[in-house]
Amino acid sequence: MEKRTYTAADQTKQALAAVLKELMAQKPVNKITIHDITERCGIRRQNFYYHFEDVYDLMRWMFQEEAVSLLRQHEGALLWQEGLLQLFHYIEDNKAVCLCALQSVGRNHLKRFFETDIHIIIHRTVEQIGREIGDIGADTAKENIEMTTHFYVVALTGILESWLLGEIDKTPEELIDFADQMLMDHVRGAKLRLSETSVDAASPDIK
Repeated sequence: MEKRTYTAADQTKQALAAVLKELMAQKPVNKITIHDITERCGIRRQNFYYHFEDVYDLMRWMFQEEAVSLLRQHEGALLWQEGLLQLFHYIEDNKAVCLCALQSVGRNHLKRFFETDIHIIIHRTVEQIGREIGDIGADTAKENIEMTTHFYVVALTGILESWLLGEIDKTPEELIDFADQMLMDHVRGAKLRLSETSVDAASPDIK
């Protein structure tokens, strides 16, 4: 009985989200009413409130279910490129909906849909790289990891936003390749810095 109830509830939420996406391709979110959604779905208004507080709550659930889940499937350090690539493809396939959300709730609010999960992936990647190059353990190293993670999260979400707005004319693959190259260059630079530091420590100046 519990399994059937859960399945029915999940199907209802998916149906509501599908209708919301159709409507978002036509008009701003603040012009979409609960009546618009429930009428198209053929369900009662009370059923909507059983699952969501308002239209914006439904939109948040939709992005969490469809877009952010793509990132969560690729939280391993070696798979961050694949997770972000799928996110970019999701946005590409749902551009009208994502633009509607961006214009309706504002840039900062939309970024929050993705920043937390992008942070998880990038933080694990930076930590893994830190272990590989031997730059982890000390408090200063941990602070560097946090700062490096924050840097790449802000950069990636900014690129994602600019790309959605049409300010960057690149394919998802080209953008991920660019981000990967930037990160690899960062790693090479960090390795060189640590190598030079080790040489200096082992060979003090002779006066």
